Amino acid sequence: MRLSQIVIDSADPRALSRFWSALLGGEPHDRARGWSHVDAPGFPRLAFQPVPEPRAGKNRLHLDVAVADVPAGVARALELGATAAGPLTSDDQGAYRTLRDPEGNEFCLVCP
Repeated sequence: MRLSQIVIDSADPRALSRFWSALLGGEPHDRARGWSHVDAPGFPRLAFQPVPEPRAGKNRLHLDVAVADVPAGVARALELGATAAGPLTSDDQGAYRTLRDPEGNEFCLVCP
């Protein structure tokens, strides 16, 4: 077995795929039935599935995106439409900051 893709529910798959493409690299691709996806270097495919209901509650899964410099990565993500969801935190594993993508899905920028 292998992980083929990570599917994220989305109100606007086209727009969300463009955010993640700008953040991670790779080209966004629009697919049939309103789906979009991004094949970002170093990641499994991120697929965005249209759903009619709004996101409710906290994520049960989130992405950790490795960056060389967390504050610089945060600045870039904020420019692209992310919002901050927590302070810069350091622990024995390194530093990280929790953000939300334009639809409110949490992800972390991490630096080991």
